Amino acid sequence: MSDNILTASGVIKRFGGLTAVNNLDFELRRGGIASIIGPNGAGKTTFFNCFTGFYQIDEGEIRFDGHRLNGRTSDQITKLGIARTFQNIRLFSNMSVIENLMVGQESHLSSRWIGAIVGTPGTRREEKATEEEARRLLNFVGLRGKGDMLAKNLPYGDQRRLEIGRALAAKPKLLLLDEPTAGMNPRETQATTDFIRRLRDELGISILMIEHDMHVVMGISEKVTVLDYGRKIAEGLPGEIRNDPVCIEAYLGKGAATAFLTSQEQGEKSNGAA
Repeated sequence: MSDNILTASGVIKRFGGLTAVNNLDFELRRGGIASIIGPNGAGKTTFFNCFTGFYQIDEGEIRFDGHRLNGRTSDQITKLGIARTFQNIRLFSNMSVIENLMVGQESHLSSRWIGAIVGTPGTRREEKATEEEARRLLNFVGLRGKGDMLAKNLPYGDQRRLEIGRALAAKPKLLLLDEPTAGMNPRETQATTDFIRRLRDELGISILMIEHDMHVVMGISEKVTVLDYGRKIAEGLPGEIRNDPVCIEAYLGKGAATAFLTSQEQGEKSNGAA
């Protein structure tokens, strides 16, 4: 078994005359937590969409857990073990929390529509097992007691947790998180960061994130890849990326980069003084 669960080699994705992903190589270690960062329009979400079959790549190869993903559809890739969340929350807002978690298991269900209509014993057993698994996930993601609420009535942070829970319902080996802490306050951000680490430590799921909060990226990632205009401009340990002014400037802009680096230096001095 390879040490890498995900490998991309020479991946190119074009939209007409625009090359959104340009000759990208990428590897994710099995059981690792990695982040892809870069300014808006850098190609981060497009790269995610190539992994999940939303887009078919024009050149190169993507392999996951020994399987070639080129040409596979999204549902086929989900069954192989890749699940994702989205930058903009995409829950079934008028369905209950528990129903969202049940829907997330669809890729592993064997019953067909005729069984549901007739009410065969096998279908009833599967429905019961699906609901039991949904309630287990409800507790795991910290939404105990909220299963009957409509998804749209959950607080924002809980909606993010529910979306992760629905992705977990697909039993992934690899979880792709697109800006999981976007729009959160500091308390919610810390809770979500701890929860993401728990997914890896307790469930053994490999994690790949797109994230704009640099403190989250530096605090949880084992590897950081920086994209700009569809190209990889740097890759390395969080400390290496944090101390690279070119990477930070591409990500944050020149003024914000200076402020971020200054805050890092002050924090290191404070820690040293303590």
